[in-house]
Amino acid sequence: MSATRKLAFNDQRALQLVLGSPRDAKRVAVELERATGVSLHVRGSELTLEGDEDHFDLVQRLLEQMFRLARKGRPMIPSDVARGLEILREDPEAELDAVYEDVVITKSSGKTIAPRSLAQKRYVEAMRRNHLVFGVGPAGTGKTFLAVAMAVRRLQDKQVRRIILSRPAIEAGENLGFLPGTLEEKVSPYMRPLYDGLYDMLDGPKVQRMMEQGVIEVAPLAYMRGRTLNDAFVILDEAQNTTREQMKMMLTRIGMGTWTVVTGDPSQRDLGGREKSGLNHALRVLSGVPSISVCRFTGNDVMRHPLVQDIVRAYEHDERERAERREERRNDDRRSH
Repeated sequence: MSATRKLAFNDQRALQLVLGSPRDAKRVAVELERATGVSLHVRGSELTLEGDEDHFDLVQRLLEQMFRLARKGRPMIPSDVARGLEILREDPEAELDAVYEDVVITKSSGKTIAPRSLAQKRYVEAMRRNHLVFGVGPAGTGKTFLAVAMAVRRLQDKQVRRIILSRPAIEAGENLGFLPGTLEEKVSPYMRPLYDGLYDMLDGPKVQRMMEQGVIEVAPLAYMRGRTLNDAFVILDEAQNTTREQMKMMLTRIGMGTWTVVTGDPSQRDLGGREKSGLNHALRVLSGVPSISVCRFTGNDVMRHPLVQDIVRAYEHDERERAERREERRNDDRRSH
């Protein structure tokens, strides 16, 4: 027999903001039941929890914190419900407003960019604190987007004089000289994800003007060789596709007053042959260096369609199983010898 618990809220308007429209309220209830086995029933300013009593405390903490956010005028959207649950599962003492209200930048539209998971919160804090940060994990976790947001914020605050965005143009073999057009025309298809982040945060004409003035530079990794990057915010994206030599070259470009963020997903390496990833190598050899921060993301931090989370988790599970089988084979080989 399922248990019940009643929760009373003293502000019906704020409660309506928590649950949203009738359609959104249904989505919130469905998401809660799917994630916790607890169903939600609403009557006026009273909520009734029904189902798995072991999860009542978790659901109550989530609803009470959502209520506080709504009263501050920052209601969570239905898709944030699962992420809020993940945060509170990982850290029962966590305060959601400390995560969701940690604004990195306010976009030209007036909307704010802020962390939406504990991993993103730690990543933002690391970028504020350390001059070299690695953001490592699956696609869709906000690694590049938040790095671009932090770069724009430091530029607006006059903490840096320019933003440099780079990635290895591996699809073109890093040899773009034979292609027709200007440098920007040659590299644009490979740099599109970085452009997208900039245009999402700044007005299009402003981005174009800043690029013409050299305040924003988007270039493939090969064009960084021989330079010293001073007073800049540098982002190296898709770093899993760098070689060891390229990674060392890029990291040794860092000059005075420069902040650097390196992002990548080791599971999506596109290097050919037996070439080793410069990202994996850097994470290993730099692990003991002070003032370098490594922030790791998992499938739980994916901010795209919920289906993407399930896809990432399925691939992570497959990778773990394959790693276990490889280890078993190695152990069998040792025993046979």
